[in-house]
Amino acid sequence: MARLIGLVKPLVGFMVLAVVMGLAGHLCASSITIFGSYAVLGLLGFDTPLGLKAMFASVVLFAVLRAALRYAEQSCNHFIAFKLLALIRDQVFLALRKLCPAKLEGRDKGDLISVITSDIELLEVFYAHTISPAAIAFFYTVVMCLFIGSFHPAMGILALLAYLAVGIIIPLITSRLSSRDGMEFRTGSGDLSGFVLDSLRGLSETIQYSRGRERLIQMNDRTDALSETEKRMKRTAGRNMAVTNTAILLFDLCMLLVSAMLYQSGKVDFAGVLVPVIALFSSFGPAVALANLGSTLQNTFAAGNRVLDILDEIPAVLEVAGREKTAFEGAAAKNVSFSYRAESILEGVSLEIPKGQVIGIVGKSGSGKSTLLKLFMRFWDAGNGSVEISGRDISGINTADLRDMESFMTQETHLFHDSIRSNLRIAKLSATDAEIEAACRKASIHDFIMGLPQGYDTPVGELGDTLSGGERQRLGLARAFLHDAPFLLLDEPTSNLDSLNEAVILKSLREGQDGKTVLLVSHRQSTMRVADTVYSVEDLSRTGGRVS
Repeated sequence: MARLIGLVKPLVGFMVLAVVMGLAGHLCASSITIFGSYAVLGLLGFDTPLGLKAMFASVVLFAVLRAALRYAEQSCNHFIAFKLLALIRDQVFLALRKLCPAKLEGRDKGDLISVITSDIELLEVFYAHTISPAAIAFFYTVVMCLFIGSFHPAMGILALLAYLAVGIIIPLITSRLSSRDGMEFRTGSGDLSGFVLDSLRGLSETIQYSRGRERLIQMNDRTDALSETEKRMKRTAGRNMAVTNTAILLFDLCMLLVSAMLYQSGKVDFAGVLVPVIALFSSFGPAVALANLGSTLQNTFAAGNRVLDILDEIPAVLEVAGREKTAFEGAAAKNVSFSYRAESILEGVSLEIPKGQVIGIVGKSGSGKSTLLKLFMRFWDAGNGSVEISGRDISGINTADLRDMESFMTQETHLFHDSIRSNLRIAKLSATDAEIEAACRKASIHDFIMGLPQGYDTPVGELGDTLSGGERQRLGLARAFLHDAPFLLLDEPTSNLDSLNEAVILKSLREGQDGKTVLLVSHRQSTMRVADTVYSVEDLSRTGGRVS
């Protein structure tokens, strides 16, 4: 909770303003009934601080002020909440960018979507309806206890016990009872989001193998389990409300009894009975607001913990900035070892990549070919040994320089739900139409694009599902060409292409090399004909691995 409160620091001025307006608003609301009790005393012939006309005018004024202050308080609280949600989302996306790809590879994307949408949205309850109400309740309790206690200390103490019981003790007990349910509900909600996303992506396979009924049963089971958790939380909330209302009634009766006893003993007059009792009756608003949070805060705190877990997670690779700029003069891996958790992938790999050459890497599936390319991109740091560019370990090269020097094409090309032109411009935001066209011609995709209804402005479906695997792959290769970096890392660039398109692309790669250095991974022997030297990744650590 302290971490969540600490995020309010940039907007502390607005929070103070909300507390002041909220406190004034609640005091105006209580003053309506208190002045009303004084008006009754005036009608009965007792002395009052003000005349009847002045008191009735004051009641009208308090009613108007109460409405205005309530509106202003809520506006201020929601401004704080939504502004903070925007800041938190910005921090979360920044954290995800730093964690990617090492810490996010294999992570449930549906659960991540749940965190950055519904979990962050839940924090609105905390920032709009928790922090300022708690502060308001504290100051309001102090004022009301002093006011009621001015008639007799025993009444002030009883009022304090009432506020503490309703605003703190009952919510804490309720919060403890629902703590496990809150985290279980948020985790289950994230799991369900992941399951639904997975089901949508695999819909064609589900239909093909007639597994729709089984998938639906699993989804219903997960939904039912989530509903059961929510039912327990609602039941706890209902009990909390019942206990709160009962406690308020009991404390009201206690105040009536205590004031009557004090009146009988002559320690207070009739005003000392009527005013404190009515004041207590009408003053539980801030405490009840806290009491109602008891059953919902655990859900909110569970969401907050999931958000903070992302913000607190340490990236596997820290970005580098402020170092001397590096120009590309070749690359090398020296005695490199790397493991995914406990699974060893590369052991003692050494490889020289001279500037201006095409170096091919072959090997069986799972031998570490793609991993080697990712180490050159510094998506991970090598466990042992060093990965170097221009004779410098890449852990000491500015990350921005490293990205400028390298173009990386992965096996699976990700396309955003946007136009082809926008998808290509990711590689170079300032690219002209002529540069985009030239890159697409190299990737043997220009003629296909021009045959589409809107040409380069044709939208692609989600994940590029309106295109074939080969078309997506050629767009990925066009991106790599458009980035125009001196070091190209190509991971299976022709695996989804027919022999004709493969030949066109390899010819473009060789003719358009222009002094660029290429590290090419492929299982196709035909692709490796373009390479100056070919290495086998399984043998790199033992014999140098040269194949041709």
